[in-house]
Amino acid sequence: QVQLVESGGGLVQAGGSLNLSCAASGRAFSWYGMGWFRQAPGKEREFVAAIIWSGESTTYADSVKGRFTISRDNAENTAYLQMNSLKSEDTAVYYCAADRSLRSQPRTRRDAYSDWGQGTQVTVSS
Repeated sequence: QVQLVESGGGLVQAGGSLNLSCAASGRAFSWYGMGWFRQAPGKEREFVAAIIWSGESTTYADSVKGRFTISRDNAENTAYLQMNSLKSEDTAVYYCAADRSLRSQPRTRRDAYSDWGQGTQVTVSS
């Protein structure tokens, strides 16, 4: 089992930026695909962004494309989500997740991910 700990959430004005981090335990992080999901009050958890083990392929939800960037540092066992031009509709709890299967394409389905962090709150005020 891999443990994931998110950080970097907070309160920001619309148009602002935040950079979320996801620190992972264990030596196998370099082989995991990583994803970010979010859940707003009263809504289902939805896909935001994903990156494969090498960092060479990424994918994004249409709602964040061009504003958010996912990245990873395998030497630091950490994944990141840089969020720019934030909107009020980005307000949610953000979760990082690990996909232990070694793949050449990032995955967007929730059930592809076996390990989840506890989440970090992002609130965007308008």
